[in-house]
Amino acid sequence: LSFLADIGVTIKDKGMKELVTAVIKHRNENGVPQLPVTIGEAYGGTGVETWAWALCDAPTVLYSLSKIGFTDTLMDTAIAFLAVLVRENGWGCSVSKELGNWRGPGKKSDPCPYATLIMTKLLLQRPETYSREILTGARALLGLWENSRTDHPYIFYMGSDFRKLKLPFIWYDILHVTDVLSRIPEVRKDSRFLEMWHIIDAKPRDESGYIPESVYLPWKAWDFGQKKKGSPWMTVCVEGIRKRLDG
Repeated sequence: LSFLADIGVTIKDKGMKELVTAVIKHRNENGVPQLPVTIGEAYGGTGVETWAWALCDAPTVLYSLSKIGFTDTLMDTAIAFLAVLVRENGWGCSVSKELGNWRGPGKKSDPCPYATLIMTKLLLQRPETYSREILTGARALLGLWENSRTDHPYIFYMGSDFRKLKLPFIWYDILHVTDVLSRIPEVRKDSRFLEMWHIIDAKPRDESGYIPESVYLPWKAWDFGQKKKGSPWMTVCVEGIRKRLDG
C-alpha cells in the first residue's frame, strides 16, 4: 500500500476503494489501523492471534491512506493519538493494549529509530498541524546519524547495510531517511543531513541511473529489485531529493 502511494496511485484508481475498505475495516476506538498479530507469552504477549497495532506499522498504513487521498474523522483522531506519543528524543516503542507488555529489544526510554522515521513521514502529510513533532522527529534522526557508531537503540544500526541504496521505502535505510528529512526545510542545510545526501549522491550509476546495492527478493522483477544496472525508479527518488535541496 505504501509503494502504491509513493508511485502516485490514488483512491480514484481501479480497485483502490475496495482496498481501502478492507484496510479501515479493522480500526480501534482511536481510529488506529490494526493488523493480525501473534506475540508469544515468552515475549510478553498472549500467544493468541489478535487484531492490534504497533508504532512500527500503524504510521505507514495511515501515511498510505493519506497519500492516496483518503481521510475521515477517525483517521484525524488516529494521527493525533499517535502524534502525542512523541518524546524529546522521538517516538519510542509503543503498542496497543492487545499486545500486553510486549515491546522491542531496547530500553524503554530509547527512541525507536524506525517508529520515529515513519511517524515523521506520516506527520509530514500535515505539516501545518504537526510542525513541532516533525522537527522533534528530525532532530532525533539526525542525532542517531551523528552518533551512529555508538547509539543503536532497538538494534537499529546506521552501518554499512543501512548505507546501501534500497527500495521501496519500507524499512530503515539511508535513502528512506534522507528522503523523509529532505521534505523538512529546516533540515536541508544541516551538516548531518548533507553528509547523508553526499553519500547517496556519490553512489555508482550508469546510463539508466543509480544502481541498487541491496534488494528485497519479492521485488526482483522490478527495476530496483536487482543490483546489476541502474534503476529508473531509484533515480527518480534520488533526483527528488536533489530537487528539494535545489528548490
